[in-house]
Amino acid sequence: MTLAITGATGQLGRFVIDTLKTRTAPEDIIALARNTGKAADLGVPARAFDYDAPETLASALDGVHTLLLISGSDIGRRVRQHAAVIEAAKAAGVRHIVYTSLLNAPDSTLGLAPEHVETERLLAASGIGHTVLRNGWYTENYMMALPAALEHNALIGAAKDGRISSATRQDYAEAAAVVLLDTALQGKTYELSGDDSYTLTDLAATLSTQAGRYIPYVDMPEADYAAALIGAGLPAELAGFLAHCDAEASRGALFDERTQLSALIGRPTTPLATAVAAAVG
Repeated sequence: MTLAITGATGQLGRFVIDTLKTRTAPEDIIALARNTGKAADLGVPARAFDYDAPETLASALDGVHTLLLISGSDIGRRVRQHAAVIEAAKAAGVRHIVYTSLLNAPDSTLGLAPEHVETERLLAASGIGHTVLRNGWYTENYMMALPAALEHNALIGAAKDGRISSATRQDYAEAAAVVLLDTALQGKTYELSGDDSYTLTDLAATLSTQAGRYIPYVDMPEADYAAALIGAGLPAELAGFLAHCDAEASRGALFDERTQLSALIGRPTTPLATAVAAAVG
């Protein structure tokens, strides 16, 4: 059974391929990437695959049985891109699509949600067998803030006491690999999140332990947090997005108590302390 992974050179795609290689023959895995040169180190066959070149997609999926559609990163353009991939998969005879969606997508207040909901609708209407992996927040999204927190002796955000049930990309990648390889697990929708939740105050405390000094969490209004991120050099659109996500986290958008992710991967999800230790070296 030939498997193909879109976004193969991205952060999640690489983890998926590395995991798959430990569980199935590398020649049965196809890396689909906009730039195949960046896929040279993956150790599997690679094919050019550009979401924005729909006329080329079907041929790249020739012979593929199961496709992992990792959602695109171009917010605002993803429905059109995903629709092109789904149409190409249908034309190429792909038998099953596994899609990385968003935790609680139909009810989520995150600005990311509508594009995922529409993609899920397109999959349901396509006639192709499909599985939906509604991934929760990536722990790495907060690990990016730790160097600045160490430098300035404060972790800033706008999440108040909202609890965050994140997991690492490796955790989510293992779940994708399990579902891709086990047909008994396919055809379902999974709500995936970390086993344990934390607040940003908890994250600051964990960082303090790792650093050997007290680093507080400083909560800010959403607009002030966005301004601080812009002042730190982030583009305004990205800063606004991150501040929005924090504000929604304060209202529970990143929290989930289910343990479907650890059930799929057969182990507990990566603890926050482990992720922080890896991030700060």
